[in-house]
Amino acid sequence: MSLSDDEQLDSLKSFAKKYGSAIISGILIALIAFFGWEYWQKKTLAEAQSQTAKVQKLMDEAKAISGQPNAFETISEAADKIVKEDANSVHAIQVQLLLAKLAYDKDDYAAAEKALKKVENSTVKDAGLMQIVNLRLADAQLAQKKYDEALKTLDKVTEPTFKATADEMRGDVYVAKKDTEAARKAYQSAWDNVVERKLERQLLQIKLESVGVLVDDPEVERPILDTNVDES
Repeated sequence: MSLSDDEQLDSLKSFAKKYGSAIISGILIALIAFFGWEYWQKKTLAEAQSQTAKVQKLMDEAKAISGQPNAFETISEAADKIVKEDANSVHAIQVQLLLAKLAYDKDDYAAAEKALKKVENSTVKDAGLMQIVNLRLADAQLAQKKYDEALKTLDKVTEPTFKATADEMRGDVYVAKKDTEAARKAYQSAWDNVVERKLERQLLQIKLESVGVLVDDPEVERPILDTNVDES
């Protein structure tokens, strides 16, 4: 936490250089978790007060015990009760996302996948929230090397706002599958999107370089495919 932004970037570049096309997925998890948390806070304002209070209490409790060995088990029972009351509610999705985050905290990706699968087919009319569910689910599947399942889950992420994130993760899956060409296309699609929207892209640049796509100036240039790269 004491490293500057430049030092962190240098460290990531060193990692990418050492391990080639290894996946830098932890940062994506953190970004999605942060976005999801902010999204939850906005959406709950429009929901019924009683259920919102239950979810908020659960979130507060989860934050208080985050990092403790039994955090997941402590929250799981209360979360399941909320889901049983109405599996197709925003509240049910919120608590399952919360459980998934707690599972991630202890590197239990199977538990995270199980939690998210409980609401992956929810009929709640909130496209953005469901996109977050599918992104988190795909990431849990990727962490377990369930590559084809992760790709199918990512196909459900269709909202333009989440396109770059989905394409970047799709690239991560193809890197894990050692399909360099498909990874290039996915990363480049993500790059085109973030450049157009003027979003942060330094980590994506590292991933592009790891599969032979070079960027001269991340602020103004678009990816240039290095056709001479050795794919072996």
